Amino acid sequence: MVDLKVNLAGLVLDNPIVPASGTFGYGEEFASLYDINILGSFSFKGTTAQERFGNPTPRIADCANGMLNSVGLQNPGVDYVCNTIMPKMKTYFNKPVVANIGGFSIEEYCECAKKVSECEQVGIVELNVSCPNVHGGGMGFGTDAKLVYNVTSAVKQNCKKPLFVKLTPNVTDIKSIAKACEDAGANGVTLINTMLGMRINLNTRKPILAMRAGGYSGKAVFPVAIRMINDVYNTIKLPIMGCGGVETAEDVIEMMLAGATAVQVGSANLINPFVCKEIIQDLPIVCKKYKIKKLSDIIGGVNG
Repeated sequence: MVDLKVNLAGLVLDNPIVPASGTFGYGEEFASLYDINILGSFSFKGTTAQERFGNPTPRIADCANGMLNSVGLQNPGVDYVCNTIMPKMKTYFNKPVVANIGGFSIEEYCECAKKVSECEQVGIVELNVSCPNVHGGGMGFGTDAKLVYNVTSAVKQNCKKPLFVKLTPNVTDIKSIAKACEDAGANGVTLINTMLGMRINLNTRKPILAMRAGGYSGKAVFPVAIRMINDVYNTIKLPIMGCGGVETAEDVIEMMLAGATAVQVGSANLINPFVCKEIIQDLPIVCKKYKIKKLSDIIGGVNG
Protein backbone atom coordinates (compact mmCIF):
# COMPACT_ATOMS: atom_id res chain seq x y z
CA MET A 1 0.00 0.00 0.00
CA VAL A 2 1.46 3.34 -1.09
CA ASP A 3 1.16 6.20 1.44
CA LEU A 4 -0.03 9.26 -0.51
CA LYS A 5 -0.45 11.59 2.49
CA VAL A 6 1.47 14.89 2.67
CA ASN A 7 1.74 17.55 5.37
CA LEU A 8 1.21 21.05 4.06
CA ALA A 9 2.15 23.55 6.79
CA GLY A 10 0.36 21.44 9.38
CA LEU A 11 -2.59 20.57 7.14
CA VAL A 12 -2.48 16.84 6.38
CA LEU A 13 -3.82 15.98 2.91
CA ASP A 14 -4.92 12.48 1.89
CA ASN A 15 -2.95 13.03 -1.33
CA PRO A 16 -1.07 15.97 -2.87
CA ILE A 17 -3.61 16.76 -5.62
CA VAL A 18 -5.10 20.26 -5.40
CA PRO A 19 -7.03 21.77 -8.35
CA ALA A 20 -5.68 25.27 -8.97
CA SER A 21 -7.58 28.50 -8.46
CA GLY A 22 -9.43 29.74 -11.51
CA THR A 23 -9.83 26.26 -13.00
CA PHE A 24 -12.19 24.66 -10.48
CA GLY A 25 -14.62 27.44 -9.53
CA TYR A 26 -15.85 26.81 -6.01
CA GLY A 27 -16.02 23.08 -6.66
CA GLU A 28 -19.78 22.74 -7.13
CA GLU A 29 -19.79 22.01 -10.88
CA PHE A 30 -17.13 19.32 -10.49
CA ALA A 31 -18.97 17.82 -7.51
CA SER A 32 -21.85 17.04 -9.88
CA LEU A 33 -19.44 14.91 -11.98
CA TYR A 34 -17.62 12.92 -9.27
CA ASP A 35 -17.04 12.82 -5.51
CA ILE A 36 -14.48 15.60 -5.13
CA ASN A 37 -13.76 14.48 -1.57
CA ILE A 38 -11.11 12.23 -3.11
CA LEU A 39 -9.01 15.39 -3.65
CA GLY A 40 -6.33 16.46 -1.22
CA SER A 41 -8.00 19.88 -1.28
CA PHE A 42 -8.82 22.51 -3.90
CA SER A 43 -7.98 26.18 -4.32
CA PHE A 44 -11.15 28.10 -5.02
CA LYS A 45 -11.67 30.93 -7.50
CA GLY A 46 -9.64 34.06 -6.82
CA THR A 47 -11.75 36.27 -4.56
CA THR A 48 -11.54 40.03 -4.09
CA ALA A 49 -13.10 42.45 -1.60
CA GLN A 50 -15.72 43.61 -4.09
CA GLU A 51 -17.61 41.77 -6.82
CA ARG A 52 -15.78 41.86 -10.17
CA PHE A 53 -17.18 41.25 -13.64
CA GLY A 54 -13.67 40.69 -14.95
CA ASN A 55 -12.05 41.84 -18.17
CA PRO A 56 -13.85 42.47 -21.47
CA THR A 57 -14.15 39.65 -24.00
CA PRO A 58 -12.57 37.95 -25.82
CA ARG A 59 -10.47 36.81 -22.87
CA ILE A 60 -9.46 33.28 -23.91
CA ALA A 61 -7.08 32.38 -26.75
CA ASP A 62 -5.93 28.96 -27.88
CA CYS A 63 -2.20 28.20 -28.07
CA ALA A 64 -0.07 25.19 -28.90
CA ASN A 65 0.27 23.07 -25.76
CA GLY A 66 -1.65 25.57 -23.68
CA MET A 67 -3.95 28.58 -23.56
CA LEU A 68 -4.00 32.31 -22.87
CA ASN A 69 -6.51 33.81 -20.47
CA SER A 70 -7.27 37.32 -19.29
CA VAL A 71 -10.38 36.62 -17.22
CA GLY A 72 -9.41 39.30 -14.72
CA LEU A 73 -10.48 37.84 -11.37
CA GLN A 74 -14.20 37.62 -12.10
CA ASN A 75 -15.87 36.73 -8.77
CA PRO A 76 -18.86 37.63 -6.59
CA GLY A 77 -16.86 39.31 -3.81
CA VAL A 78 -15.58 38.06 -0.47
CA ASP A 79 -18.75 38.68 1.56
CA TYR A 80 -20.87 36.62 -0.81
CA VAL A 81 -18.26 33.86 -0.83
CA CYS A 82 -18.08 33.72 2.97
CA ASN A 83 -21.79 34.09 3.66
CA THR A 84 -23.36 32.16 0.78
CA ILE A 85 -20.90 29.95 -1.06
CA MET A 86 -18.90 28.61 1.90
CA PRO A 87 -21.97 27.28 3.81
CA LYS A 88 -23.17 25.57 0.63
CA MET A 89 -19.70 24.14 0.01
CA LYS A 90 -20.02 22.09 3.20
CA THR A 91 -22.73 20.03 1.51
CA TYR A 92 -20.40 18.70 -1.20
CA PHE A 93 -16.86 18.97 0.22
CA ASN A 94 -15.92 17.92 3.74
CA LYS A 95 -12.21 18.82 3.81
CA PRO A 96 -10.40 22.12 4.39
CA VAL A 97 -10.04 24.23 1.24
CA VAL A 98 -7.45 26.69 -0.02
CA ALA A 99 -8.90 30.22 -0.20
CA ASN A 100 -7.27 32.17 -3.02
CA ILE A 101 -7.53 35.94 -2.56
CA GLY A 102 -6.67 38.84 -4.87
CA GLY A 103 -6.45 42.56 -4.34
CA PHE A 104 -5.52 46.01 -5.63
CA SER A 105 -4.05 47.36 -2.40
CA ILE A 106 -2.51 45.99 0.78
CA GLU A 107 -5.64 47.05 2.65
CA GLU A 108 -7.85 45.02 0.30
CA TYR A 109 -5.65 41.96 0.61
CA CYS A 110 -5.83 42.25 4.41
CA GLU A 111 -9.61 42.61 4.36
CA CYS A 112 -10.04 39.50 2.24
CA ALA A 113 -7.56 37.47 4.29
CA LYS A 114 -9.25 38.38 7.55
CA LYS A 115 -12.70 37.40 6.28
CA VAL A 116 -11.83 34.13 4.54
CA SER A 117 -9.56 32.97 7.37
CA GLU A 118 -12.52 33.19 9.73
CA CYS A 119 -14.43 30.65 7.61
CA GLU A 120 -14.39 27.26 9.28
CA GLN A 121 -13.73 25.30 6.12
CA VAL A 122 -10.69 27.31 5.01
CA GLY A 123 -7.47 25.45 5.81
CA ILE A 124 -4.99 27.67 3.95
CA VAL A 125 -5.17 31.21 2.59
CA GLU A 126 -3.44 31.63 -0.78
CA LEU A 127 -2.33 35.21 -1.41
CA ASN A 128 -2.27 35.85 -5.14
CA VAL A 129 0.39 38.48 -5.87
CA SER A 130 0.95 37.07 -9.34
CA CYS A 131 -2.12 37.57 -11.51
CA PRO A 132 -1.04 39.09 -14.87
CA ASN A 133 -4.60 39.97 -15.90
CA VAL A 134 -5.46 42.95 -13.70
CA HIS A 135 -4.16 46.51 -13.52
CA GLY A 136 -3.13 48.15 -10.27
CA GLY A 137 -2.71 44.90 -8.35
CA GLY A 138 -1.84 41.28 -8.86
CA MET A 139 1.49 40.90 -10.62
CA GLY A 140 2.38 44.51 -9.80
CA PHE A 141 2.96 43.37 -6.22
CA GLY A 142 4.59 40.07 -7.10
CA THR A 143 7.49 41.31 -9.21
CA ASP A 144 9.16 43.39 -6.50
CA ALA A 145 10.70 41.68 -3.46
CA LYS A 146 10.11 44.67 -1.18
CA LEU A 147 6.44 44.93 -2.16
CA VAL A 148 6.03 41.17 -1.71
CA TYR A 149 7.53 41.47 1.76
CA ASN A 150 5.25 44.37 2.68
CA VAL A 151 2.01 42.79 1.50
CA THR A 152 2.85 39.37 2.95
CA SER A 153 3.79 40.85 6.30
CA ALA A 154 0.60 42.90 6.50
CA VAL A 155 -1.67 40.05 5.43
CA LYS A 156 -0.01 37.64 7.84
CA GLN A 157 -1.07 39.89 10.72
CA ASN A 158 -4.69 39.69 9.55
CA CYS A 159 -4.79 35.97 8.74
CA LYS A 160 -5.76 33.26 11.21
CA LYS A 161 -4.84 30.38 8.92
CA PRO A 162 -1.54 29.29 7.30
CA LEU A 163 -0.62 31.75 4.55
CA PHE A 164 0.80 30.71 1.18
CA VAL A 165 1.92 33.31 -1.36
CA LYS A 166 1.33 32.53 -5.05
CA LEU A 167 4.31 33.70 -7.10
CA THR A 168 4.65 34.88 -10.68
CA PRO A 169 7.26 33.43 -13.06
CA ASN A 170 7.47 36.82 -14.79
CA VAL A 171 10.48 37.92 -12.74
CA THR A 172 14.24 37.96 -13.10
CA ASP A 173 14.94 36.13 -9.83
CA ILE A 174 12.19 33.96 -8.33
CA LYS A 175 14.48 33.04 -5.43
CA SER A 176 14.64 36.58 -4.04
CA ILE A 177 10.84 36.88 -4.21
CA ALA A 178 10.40 33.56 -2.36
CA LYS A 179 12.94 34.63 0.27
CA ALA A 180 10.96 37.84 0.83
CA CYS A 181 7.86 35.72 1.51
CA GLU A 182 9.75 33.61 4.03
CA ASP A 183 11.24 36.66 5.76
CA ALA A 184 7.77 38.24 5.99
CA GLY A 185 6.34 35.23 7.84
CA ALA A 186 4.58 33.26 5.10
CA ASN A 187 3.90 29.60 5.86
CA GLY A 188 4.48 28.48 2.28
CA VAL A 189 4.55 29.49 -1.38
CA THR A 190 2.68 28.43 -4.52
CA LEU A 191 4.44 28.53 -7.87
CA ILE A 192 4.18 29.11 -10.69
CA ASN A 193 1.29 31.25 -11.87
CA THR A 194 0.85 31.90 -15.60
CA MET A 195 3.47 33.40 -17.88
CA LEU A 196 2.64 36.58 -19.76
CA GLY A 197 1.85 35.98 -23.43
CA MET A 198 0.04 37.34 -26.48
CA ARG A 199 -1.58 36.14 -29.75
CA ILE A 200 -2.45 38.12 -32.89
CA ASN A 201 -5.35 37.59 -35.32
CA LEU A 202 -3.78 37.50 -38.77
CA ASN A 203 -6.95 38.73 -40.50
CA THR A 204 -7.52 41.79 -38.31
CA ARG A 205 -3.86 42.24 -37.29
CA LYS A 206 -5.10 42.94 -33.80
CA PRO A 207 -4.46 41.09 -30.53
CA ILE A 208 -6.89 38.20 -30.02
CA LEU A 209 -7.41 39.12 -26.37
CA ALA A 210 -9.31 42.33 -25.62
CA MET A 211 -6.67 43.14 -22.98
CA ARG A 212 -3.89 42.51 -25.54
CA ALA A 213 -1.94 40.09 -23.32
CA GLY A 214 -2.83 37.38 -20.83
CA GLY A 215 -1.57 34.50 -18.76
CA TYR A 216 -0.12 31.54 -20.68
CA SER A 217 -0.68 28.17 -19.03
CA GLY A 218 -0.67 24.51 -19.98
CA LYS A 219 1.78 21.72 -20.71
CA ALA A 220 4.37 24.00 -22.33
CA VAL A 221 5.13 25.79 -19.03
CA PHE A 222 5.85 22.54 -17.12
CA PRO A 223 9.67 22.61 -17.52
CA VAL A 224 9.73 26.26 -16.40
CA ALA A 225 7.71 25.35 -13.32
CA ILE A 226 10.01 22.44 -12.48
CA ARG A 227 13.11 24.63 -12.66
CA MET A 228 11.61 27.43 -10.57
CA ILE A 229 10.22 25.05 -7.94
CA ASN A 230 13.62 23.45 -7.57
CA ASP A 231 15.31 26.86 -7.34
CA VAL A 232 12.95 27.92 -4.58
CA TYR A 233 13.18 24.57 -2.76
CA ASN A 234 16.94 25.05 -2.55
CA THR A 235 16.56 28.64 -1.31
CA ILE A 236 13.91 28.62 1.45
CA LYS A 237 12.62 26.19 4.05
CA LEU A 238 8.89 26.71 3.41
CA PRO A 239 6.64 24.06 1.84
CA ILE A 240 5.76 24.56 -1.82
CA MET A 241 2.53 23.98 -3.71
CA GLY A 242 3.78 23.34 -7.23
CA CYS A 243 1.75 24.37 -10.26
CA GLY A 244 2.21 24.68 -13.99
CA GLY A 245 1.36 22.27 -16.80
CA VAL A 246 0.57 19.20 -14.68
CA GLU A 247 -1.52 16.62 -16.54
CA THR A 248 -0.48 13.16 -15.29
CA ALA A 249 0.59 11.22 -12.21
CA GLU A 250 4.11 11.15 -13.65
CA ASP A 251 4.07 14.96 -13.73
CA VAL A 252 3.12 14.96 -10.05
CA ILE A 253 6.07 12.73 -9.17
CA GLU A 254 8.45 14.93 -11.14
CA MET A 255 7.17 18.10 -9.50
CA MET A 256 7.50 16.59 -6.04
CA LEU A 257 11.05 15.46 -6.81
CA ALA A 258 11.77 19.09 -7.72
CA GLY A 259 10.57 20.18 -4.28
CA ALA A 260 6.78 20.46 -4.19
CA THR A 261 4.89 19.11 -1.19
CA ALA A 262 1.51 19.41 -2.92
CA VAL A 263 0.74 19.74 -6.63
CA GLN A 264 -1.91 21.96 -8.16
CA VAL A 265 -3.60 20.97 -11.41
CA GLY A 266 -4.78 23.93 -13.47
CA SER A 267 -5.53 24.16 -17.20
CA ALA A 268 -5.95 20.39 -17.52
CA ASN A 269 -9.23 20.70 -15.59
CA LEU A 270 -10.62 22.83 -18.41
CA ILE A 271 -9.75 20.18 -20.99
CA ASN A 272 -10.72 17.09 -18.99
CA PRO A 273 -12.91 17.69 -15.90
CA PHE A 274 -11.99 14.22 -14.60
CA VAL A 275 -8.22 14.75 -14.78
CA CYS A 276 -7.69 15.13 -11.01
CA LYS A 277 -9.70 11.96 -10.34
CA GLU A 278 -7.65 10.09 -12.93
CA ILE A 279 -4.35 11.34 -11.49
CA ILE A 280 -5.32 10.23 -7.98
CA GLN A 281 -6.29 6.80 -9.32
CA ASP A 282 -3.00 6.52 -11.21
CA LEU A 283 -0.71 7.72 -8.44
CA PRO A 284 -0.41 4.40 -6.53
CA ILE A 285 0.33 2.57 -9.80
CA VAL A 286 3.00 5.06 -10.82
CA CYS A 287 4.50 5.06 -7.31
CA LYS A 288 4.87 1.28 -7.44
CA LYS A 289 6.49 1.54 -10.85
CA TYR A 290 9.17 3.84 -9.42
CA LYS A 291 9.42 1.96 -6.11
CA ILE A 292 7.93 4.78 -4.04
CA LYS A 293 6.31 3.56 -0.83
CA LYS A 294 5.72 6.91 0.83
CA LEU A 295 5.09 9.90 -1.42
CA SER A 296 6.31 12.48 1.11
CA ASP A 297 9.75 10.83 1.09
CA ILE A 298 10.49 12.01 -2.45
CA ILE A 299 9.94 15.76 -1.85
CA GLY A 300 13.01 17.55 -3.17
CA GLY A 301 14.63 14.20 -3.96
CA VAL A 302 16.07 15.12 -7.35
CA ASN A 303 19.71 14.09 -7.72
CA GLY A 304 22.31 16.51 -9.01
